[in-house]
Amino acid sequence: MIIGLTGSIASGKSTVSKMLEQKGYPIVDADIVARQVVEPGTDTLKEIEKLFGSEVIKADGSMDREKVAALIFTDPAQRKRLNDIIHPAIRTEMLRQKNEFIKAGHKTVIMDIPLLFESKLQHFVDKILVVSVTEENQLARLMERNGLNEKDARSRIASQLPMFVKEEGADAVIYNNGSVDEAARQLDKILKLWKVSS
Repeated sequence: MIIGLTGSIASGKSTVSKMLEQKGYPIVDADIVARQVVEPGTDTLKEIEKLFGSEVIKADGSMDREKVAALIFTDPAQRKRLNDIIHPAIRTEMLRQKNEFIKAGHKTVIMDIPLLFESKLQHFVDKILVVSVTEENQLARLMERNGLNEKDARSRIASQLPMFVKEEGADAVIYNNGSVDEAARQLDKILKLWKVSS
């Protein structure tokens, strides 16, 4: 079974991902893959260099994220070109890692995809597990975690799909408004219900 794990910013998805990892489930993490596909020497990075020029490559051969961010920040066309290079590379690598885990004999693979719904990747997975949180808690956690004021925190939250939309698209939801133990209990119940083994 391929389980898609998602949530929203500051919902506690990473905490649930760690719990699954500790239980022995292999994790394909979209954020890690996004960094791997632009490592020095990768085809993706060469494509990015072709698009933006050598000034976006640091002396050590890695991508200068600040420069790239500055180039695409005000230019939607350039942002789309960058995404057209990076997104297929991320998808290909995520599927490659998933297939490796299956080949190695794992019965269940967790695909940790923060923007699962936004990127329309539901077809990648058999079941979708959403980590949800009330808006008050989300706002408070985000402000505390990232040192943001309320206005900036709200705009970060608003840039993602509303929580209720993700809940509607989920096969199961962990309501992460209490303690870590409460979230762990909900996770155990879902795994039992889905009869999954690592």
